[in-house]
Amino acid sequence: MSQVSEFSTVSRIGSLASLREHLQWAVELEHATLPPYLCALYSLDPKRNPEAFEVVSGVFVEEMLHLALAANILNAVGGQPRLDSPRLLPSHPRRLPHGDRSLELSLAPFGPEALELFLRIEQPAPPSAPAEADSYETLGQFYDAIEGGLRELCARLGEREVFSGDPARQVSAGHFRHSGGRLVVVTDLASALAALEEIVEQGEGTARGEVWDGDEDIFHPDREEVAHYYRFQELKLGRRYQRGDTPQSGPTGEAVTVDFDGVRPMRHNPRLADHPPGHPIRVAQEEFNHTYCAVLHLLEQAFNGSPRMLSVATGTMYALKAQAEALMGMPDGEGRTAGPTFDYVAPEGRRWSQGDSRRIAVLRDGPYVVYGRVPLRRKRKIVSENNDSLTWQTGDAIDTENTYALCRCGRSGSKPFCDGTHAVVGFDGQESAEVRPYAELQHVHDGIGISAQRVGELCIHAAFCIGRTRPIAEMLADTGDSDVRSDVMGRIDHCPSGSYSYALSRGGESIEVDLPEAISVLEEENGQASALWVTGRVPVLRADGRPLETRNRMTLCRCGHSANKPLCDGTHRTIGFRDESVAGETP
Repeated sequence: MSQVSEFSTVSRIGSLASLREHLQWAVELEHATLPPYLCALYSLDPKRNPEAFEVVSGVFVEEMLHLALAANILNAVGGQPRLDSPRLLPSHPRRLPHGDRSLELSLAPFGPEALELFLRIEQPAPPSAPAEADSYETLGQFYDAIEGGLRELCARLGEREVFSGDPARQVSAGHFRHSGGRLVVVTDLASALAALEEIVEQGEGTARGEVWDGDEDIFHPDREEVAHYYRFQELKLGRRYQRGDTPQSGPTGEAVTVDFDGVRPMRHNPRLADHPPGHPIRVAQEEFNHTYCAVLHLLEQAFNGSPRMLSVATGTMYALKAQAEALMGMPDGEGRTAGPTFDYVAPEGRRWSQGDSRRIAVLRDGPYVVYGRVPLRRKRKIVSENNDSLTWQTGDAIDTENTYALCRCGRSGSKPFCDGTHAVVGFDGQESAEVRPYAELQHVHDGIGISAQRVGELCIHAAFCIGRTRPIAEMLADTGDSDVRSDVMGRIDHCPSGSYSYALSRGGESIEVDLPEAISVLEEENGQASALWVTGRVPVLRADGRPLETRNRMTLCRCGHSANKPLCDGTHRTIGFRDESVAGETP
């Protein structure tokens, strides 16, 4: 990126507050390009249009990278990126925020109209164009204004004053692995300028006069990659750029084929109001909107102190593809198909993402998202020489972020944390656990001075109820002996799932062992990986927002194979589930 010398006269970014405001605008404008790119991408059949599919998907991934880079710069200067907001999802058609007022963003299938829109979005600034801080003509001019503001403020206030943000809020390449570009960690002026350079070069090309962006092609590593604007030019003109080509010469390389008939004919700018409540198309659109707003929520968590959540957000995007393609398979009249509307769903409509309280939210076909920095630790079952269950030994605490995600599919490479693998492997996390309260499901077995209750569906076969000689069910007849009664109570206290509980008399108040608010990663005998043990009445919300009964203890499946999801049913023992990932747990 060329240095900008005219900022002393044109830059309107003269304070840290103004700089943070403009960087939030950068987050918003990078996001604004995503819905149009996604509609074009989902409308393409990759078999009939492989080259167009690669171009649009590659640009989309890099726009996600630009969003993360803008958030890194904003965090570095002490700001707070905001994405989970209705201002990010106004109705389409809409204006590109803070830009050319004549540029209108629409939701449309891939085609000549979409190509012209994308070319206008990515249009390079002329090399001599002055920087513009708002109502800019091109993205390059807007980012030049930010560059100038950064330089001016650093010269006037000093770098330490400008870059006052918490370095722990930076997202890095370890959190975002799906791009040919660089995810720069921003800590000072040099790294901030490098991040800006990456954004502008991928969009406009290097040196403001070349077609190349300086990265390798993510689909064809043997080829150098051209900037976004020139990739769309290749599709429009039917030729690929080759070395020696310039913006003036145009592409002169091999032919690029685009089959405009091989596109799903999505209705332009669909709206929820096009169909009555309960109509299959509207229901599918509402489901898509919930998922998309979940992505925005997870991105906001990632950029505000929980960088590991970035892989969860990108993983959740896989669900969007299936939902959008299902919509585009629904006839919407006049030879068109339905499409996504990208309407904002308020947090109260999502329930699981509402508020800051400690809780565990189950994502649909995804991980457990844990809010409120619930302590995470390991617990190992202590057994006798004959493998009789005796007690639990608390192990080391596991470092977490404020919000973190725990693997539910059993396939993560960074267990117990989620790394997005669930999306790649197509994990089916459909929930079937009862939402009725324990009291309605329990079977009561009375002894003397004790009334034992049991819900068999909650059992994870930790085997504390079996004992060396007799199970609890047989011991109840002898509970007139206080030693036997005490043994029964102790065994029930060690039951991690709360399948067994007890009161002093039938119908009496249940007596629960005092357990802290925590999540424990359980290990059973012989290194057998077990469930996630949730204690201390931490609420758990299903993916549909309905709460499971809040109890002092429950166990969640983490092998991915329970028939009682999200609860554990002991299947981990049957399949020999192991927890290979112990090292490298710190986010």
